[in-house]
Amino acid sequence: MAMAVAPQHRESSSSGSLNKHLTDNGKYVRYTSEQVEALERVYAECPKPSSLRRQQLIRECPILANIEPKQIKVWFQNRRCREKQRKESSRLQTVNRKLTAMNKLLMEENDRLQKQVSQLVCENGFMQQQLQTAPAAADASCDSAVTTPQHSLRDANNPAGLLSLAEETLAEFLSKATGTAVDWVQMPGMKPGPDSVGIFAISQRCSGVAARACGLVSLEPTKLAEILKDRQSWFRDCRNLEVFTMFPAGNGGTIELLYSQIYAPTTLAPARDFWTLRYTISLENGSLVVCERSLSGSGAGPNAAAAAQFVRAEMLPSGYLIRPCEGGGSIIHIVDHLNLQAWSVPEVLRPLYESSKAVAQKVTITALRHVRQIAHETSGEVVYGLGRQPAVLRTFSQRLSRGFNDAINGFNDDGWSLMNSDGAEDVIIAVNTTKNLISANNPAHSLSFLGGILCAKASMLLQNVPPAVLVRFLREHRSEWADFSVDAYSAASLKAGSYAYPGMRSMRFTGSQIIMPLGHTIEQEELLEVIRLEGHSFAQEDAFVSRDIHLLQICSGIDENAVGACSELVFAPIDEMFPDDAPLLPSGFRVIPLESKTKDAQEALTTNRTLDLTSSLEVGPVTNHASVDGSSCHLRSVLTIAFQFPFESNLQDNVATMARQYVRSVISSVQRVATAISPSGLNPALGPKLSAGSPEALTLAHWICQSYCYHLGAELLRSDSVGGDSVLKHLWHHPDAILCCSLEALPVFIFANQAGLDMLETTLVALQDITLDKIFDESGHKALFTDFAKLMQQGFACLPAGICMSTMGRNVSYEQAVSWKVLAAEENTVHCIAFSFVNWSFL
Repeated sequence: MAMAVAPQHRESSSSGSLNKHLTDNGKYVRYTSEQVEALERVYAECPKPSSLRRQQLIRECPILANIEPKQIKVWFQNRRCREKQRKESSRLQTVNRKLTAMNKLLMEENDRLQKQVSQLVCENGFMQQQLQTAPAAADASCDSAVTTPQHSLRDANNPAGLLSLAEETLAEFLSKATGTAVDWVQMPGMKPGPDSVGIFAISQRCSGVAARACGLVSLEPTKLAEILKDRQSWFRDCRNLEVFTMFPAGNGGTIELLYSQIYAPTTLAPARDFWTLRYTISLENGSLVVCERSLSGSGAGPNAAAAAQFVRAEMLPSGYLIRPCEGGGSIIHIVDHLNLQAWSVPEVLRPLYESSKAVAQKVTITALRHVRQIAHETSGEVVYGLGRQPAVLRTFSQRLSRGFNDAINGFNDDGWSLMNSDGAEDVIIAVNTTKNLISANNPAHSLSFLGGILCAKASMLLQNVPPAVLVRFLREHRSEWADFSVDAYSAASLKAGSYAYPGMRSMRFTGSQIIMPLGHTIEQEELLEVIRLEGHSFAQEDAFVSRDIHLLQICSGIDENAVGACSELVFAPIDEMFPDDAPLLPSGFRVIPLESKTKDAQEALTTNRTLDLTSSLEVGPVTNHASVDGSSCHLRSVLTIAFQFPFESNLQDNVATMARQYVRSVISSVQRVATAISPSGLNPALGPKLSAGSPEALTLAHWICQSYCYHLGAELLRSDSVGGDSVLKHLWHHPDAILCCSLEALPVFIFANQAGLDMLETTLVALQDITLDKIFDESGHKALFTDFAKLMQQGFACLPAGICMSTMGRNVSYEQAVSWKVLAAEENTVHCIAFSFVNWSFL
């Protein structure tokens, strides 16, 4: 469909009170300052007013009485064009600053690599000389050349000794951040560029595991240091961090002695703790450094008995180098160098504790992404669902993660203890009779139970199952593994009423799962959403009363190209009013990839797979993954499941039995799904995930465009974009909201382009749960019913301007809606009904 482009306006430079705009017929229209002010007020409320709104504006504003509606339309077109040019100019300036900073980082990285090459050349020459002169000494010289010396730990019992240790830590950290103290190699799958998070590297052939990152962040150095030092705010695995001693160093710096505890990622391994020195100092060049390393000695924290549950890990010189950037912002270098004592975990888990990629994903990259997220939120460009502020949603995510980690670890000092097993060791039952569901800010909203909280948890090893694919399936197809009655049992504890816990009424699941997005991080590596499960009571007297269940959920790690990333799906029942301080009782899944022993298997990428068409219509760059058969693929991962249930004292044994059986049934369902999506055990019913170039997606796009042209006699897309694989891409980015619904008694949506998803405020996954009647108001229903016979007879119908509703309950106005039958080209049958909402906007 050809789009009209308004001519650019010209402003008079000789008069400050008059604006001149060029109309379609080439005539200038002069606007007074009062007229411009009135138009600007309307533009601030609605940049794209409908024709009805423009006519209403003329009637309500006498000063615009001498202006024709067409001229006002041109003014708004020109105003939008000017705003677009301003935003584009601002964007280009931002990109230019990023490119300048990135170029500086790349030049520094190039200098470091050149130094490293020179050093290796010198070492190689020295080793060759030693081989020729003293073969017996060759081994010793070789060892000294390729082995990074381990930093010795020593006690520092006085300020002078601590200062000496701090200065040594600073020098070693800087040599890692900008020098050649560690042999860095580029992190697989993380290529630097203007739109990337930063430059990432991991260590090879050094003591422990290490990762490094550097990038540009639009925050000042002191603000960055403040955020990063608060490790619990961004590192989800940090259980506790306490500052035991803090004193000035005498050179303007600050020395702190810290005790920190790190959650274990699975039930198969113990947690870690650290006893460290942290040194904060400003350098002469204006840079700010926060560096840290382990100390020898006990440093057992406030409770020596509680510390006995942890394995003492070692932090080698690590930290943050923050340099102010010209034009604002900072360039930050992050180094994490750890020895996680892999000897203390089962052999199957040791690759996880010996993986620099895992440290990079869990700590280093997370830190840089967090500060970039804070900078993005500070800019005011972030829009979140349900009117929640970013800090509130971030707190919800942190509480879900922390509650899930608490359930997996079950620390004694939190009140957890193990129950007797039923003879099988597959599911662990832990009980906490002291724990309450404490709300975030208001203790009055806390819920305490006569019995306490019970947790059923288990871990299992998966073979040849991509973690991202598994978690994505669990998220999109909850009914395949979840029991609605169990969800209702947990949700009832948060509600009050005649059907509340524990004597709730039995209900049934209608099969409808609606995913309502709340927010996501910049790179969408983590999603926060509300899940609505629609249910009804079995009781005849209130059979038509809704018993919907709402879950607050975070989903992360569903990008299959993120090497070493952990995939999680964590959820908790929440009241439908969704208060900011709602109590949460999280449950969920965590899938941790284990590095393969061979490099080829590490770099192998499995083919994406899914079970439905709707969730697979994702438009993006098409990547040709190498096919991996069952004999050559050695993907291994550890799945950890933890579900929490409240109980009363007299029902503890009954709830424990129910929880154990439920987790076993979930494990069975997950194993069935894992077998289906495994490359070595592919079910014939499961095909490869559809990309933008897949035959099914392209066929649907061609049918939509061809049917539009056949019925309306006009092109939906430009003539130069209707050939080849570009049809779906142009349809996806079409400015009008284009949606398709099925031909059923209760039509449901099966496709929407990006504008359609934005209008409905939903996702492709949740789209298939939205019925056509839910988006129209009463007048829209009447118009659609009136024109439906015409639509089926002549193949298309034009609906007048009206109002529809998004899944978030917001009203959406549209200037016109066009509906047409989508014909399957070969069978010449009606495949679905398509709608195009023209010039839509939120009211």
